Amino acid sequence: MFVLLAVPIGVVLGFLIGGRLDRLSQIRFEWGWLALAGLAVQILLFSTPVADSFSAGVGEAIYVASTGAVLLAVWRNLAVPGLALVAVGAISNLAAIVANVGVMPTTTEALATAGLSPDDAFSNSAVLEDPALAPLTDIFAIPAGLPFANVFSIGDVLIAVGIVLTIAIGMRRGDPETAAA
Repeated sequence: MFVLLAVPIGVVLGFLIGGRLDRLSQIRFEWGWLALAGLAVQILLFSTPVADSFSAGVGEAIYVASTGAVLLAVWRNLAVPGLALVAVGAISNLAAIVANVGVMPTTTEALATAGLSPDDAFSNSAVLEDPALAPLTDIFAIPAGLPFANVFSIGDVLIAVGIVLTIAIGMRRGDPETAAA
């Protein structure tokens, strides 16, 4: 949910720097179907009825594969301004997930700050005793009571900033005054 905030922020920033929304249609994003498929799988994967139905290891494997699919689509489009930062964030998240056997670790403190509790069902974040690559895990939180309260990682921040830049720069591209820039 945290990353979704990047879209309206990118649009507002794009307008503030003189961009136009219709210029986003000029961005050529190849393999978009793969990114959307990976994200759709994750939405289904972390819905309660689906999350409750997996045996050990299955949800984790699907999570790694779907995250890898999204990363592959982003990697294919590195020439799009801002997507290199998205790729760095996605690599950071994938590294943490793979290093922790298909789970993105979080802390009880981060969950408490966000007003969340550990869930027994398969979730995109789980409390682990001694996580590998701990600085890359979901150790930050948007406090409870604020919109989109949740835990997030430095990778999520990089992805969000990359999305903001992609949108803002995309809204500005095609402007004859900035085309040379």
